[in-house]
This record gives sequence, structure tokens and C-alpha cells, in this order.
Amino acid sequence: MSTTKLPTHLAIIMDGNGRWAKQRGLPRSEGHRQGAKTAKKIVEESRRLGINHLTLYTFSKENWSRPKSEVSFLFDLLKKFLQGEVTRLMKQDIRLNILGEINELPLGTRNVVQMVCTKTQNNRSMHLNLALNYSGRAEIVRACKQLLQENFDPDSLTEETFKDYLYTKGQPDPDLIIRTSGELRLSNYLLYQAAYAELYFTPVLWPDFSPKHLHAALEDYAGRKRRFGRVEE
Repeated sequence: MSTTKLPTHLAIIMDGNGRWAKQRGLPRSEGHRQGAKTAKKIVEESRRLGINHLTLYTFSKENWSRPKSEVSFLFDLLKKFLQGEVTRLMKQDIRLNILGEINELPLGTRNVVQMVCTKTQNNRSMHLNLALNYSGRAEIVRACKQLLQENFDPDSLTEETFKDYLYTKGQPDPDLIIRTSGELRLSNYLLYQAAYAELYFTPVLWPDFSPKHLHAALEDYAGRKRRFGRVEE
């Protein structure tokens, strides 16, 4: 695969854990557990390919409406996953960043998340963003509130300066957004940053999404022409 046409920033909506479990007569927790294993494989493959920024939609603000037992399991799974992966993240020079309001997370999970972010903050080979307790609309509102609190001069505000108030400050916008499970929507994900992202939808459920499927998405992306509103020459 040509590295010259790889996305600098790849974002993924990891969808389908529950359906994967239901199809197999398993509890939803097994779908989430398998989904975490898939995430590990995709992070490793993205790092190997040389993708510099990878953002995974891990938990949305809307997900709080799920049964409390499932929410509790998800945060416990995330805590254990990060505890088990921090050594690997250091070895592979991967920096962990969180996009979202982590202050609302359970204390145990929040402490682990903050520990891993601090420990990996000087890593540079890849930025791994977890969109955690995240909402694209809430992110935009949060940025506007910060601007108002700073009495920012409206005449000085540009699209570029506005980006400095988003969770992705200092990172490029996603070039490619992949969504698994066959759903055809962004679901409040990176709404500002996704303005010119290429979109790729696959019916494959997230637990079944393999490096092979990742390569297929990247090959599709490499064959597209990105004009950003310009007339094709």
C-alpha cells in the first residue's frame, strides 16, 4: 500500500458490538469485549502503516441512556484495557489523548485515563484519540463558551483560530471517517472537523472488522480525488 496516499488522520465510528453479540446469542458485554480486541488490532495496524492520528469513537454523551449495567461494564472494560495497554503504548511511542468531558466519568476510570494520558504525553509517533463522553455539538458549544469567557474579538475569529478551542487543537482534521455496521450517519461525531472528510461505510460489524477490512477502506480512500470545493482540472 502506498504510504503517500494514507490519511494523516483516520477517524472510526466503531459500531455493531451489540448486534454482533445478539447474532451469536451472547450478552452485549461479549460484543464490547470483542470490540476492544478489534480496537487493539486496528491501533497496531494503523501505527504500523504510519497513520499519524487515529480517533476512535469510544463513548458518546448519548450512550449514558443505555442500561446502567452496560455503562458500568463499558467503563470497567476501558479501565482494564488501558491498564493493560499502557506499556505497549509507550513501546510503540503512541500518545493517548481524550476528546470529551472526562470529569463526568467514574472516578476509577477517570484516574486511569488521566494516568495513561500523562505517561504517554511525550510520545510522538502516533496520536491516539479516544472520543470519550463526546458530542460534536457539545464540543462546538464548549468552544463558543470559552471564546465568550475570554472576550475574544469577533473580528479576529477565523476558522483556524476557532479550531484552537476544539478538543483536536493542534491536530489535522480527519481525512477519512470509517463507520462499521452499515449505518449511514455521523452520529454527532467530529461535526466541525469532518467538513471535508471522506466517508467510508461498511456493513461489517466492528468486532469482525480486521486489518484486511481496514486496508480495503484505505485502498478506497487512496482512489478518491479530494477537491475541497475546487474545480477539477
